[in-house]
Amino acid sequence: MLNLEQIDKHPEIVSTTIALPTGEQASLRPLRQDDAAILGAYFLGLSTETTRVYGPHPFDLETADRLCRELNSADHLRMLAVIEENGQQQIVAYFIVYFGLYDADCNRYLERDMPLDPATDCELAPSVADAYQSSGVGSLVMGHLLPLLKSAGRRRLVLVGGVRAENVRAIHFYEKFGFGKVGAFKSRGVIDNFDMIAAL
Repeated sequence: MLNLEQIDKHPEIVSTTIALPTGEQASLRPLRQDDAAILGAYFLGLSTETTRVYGPHPFDLETADRLCRELNSADHLRMLAVIEENGQQQIVAYFIVYFGLYDADCNRYLERDMPLDPATDCELAPSVADAYQSSGVGSLVMGHLLPLLKSAGRRRLVLVGGVRAENVRAIHFYEKFGFGKVGAFKSRGVIDNFDMIAAL
């Protein structure tokens, strides 16, 4: 069974090359310690609109440096889709899989009598560079990730912090991959988020 320790030692087992609908080739691979500069550039290049609906962590150079230093945390798989342009690497998608469960998410599911299981459930936080949104790159990354998660013994995938109700494009994207809404919850006093979960 695939596990994070194997991925840390042999990242090539989850790496591949994908052909983007734009005609570009992208390397799909886990985050590496030497990726701090391109990850920081990716974070700083995201629009306010994109970062407003995505919140696993801050989007700054300090966070990029920290994430690349702390790769041996053994509970996160951070997948990058990287293209090469004019001899420079550029991240076009950044997907986090958390092989654990966040308390806030667990508590909301428990309140609905849908307890999450840390042994078989995991959490997802995907993002795509603004210029590549609606280009199909997110679907290509998901198509690669989902079988990997199944081979790692995961049975369900939960969205980290749910999804904003106003983010119709994201909701349609998740539904395409089998996610279903399981309830709404309040943020800042307004019901504006849906929890979504998918069977793998």
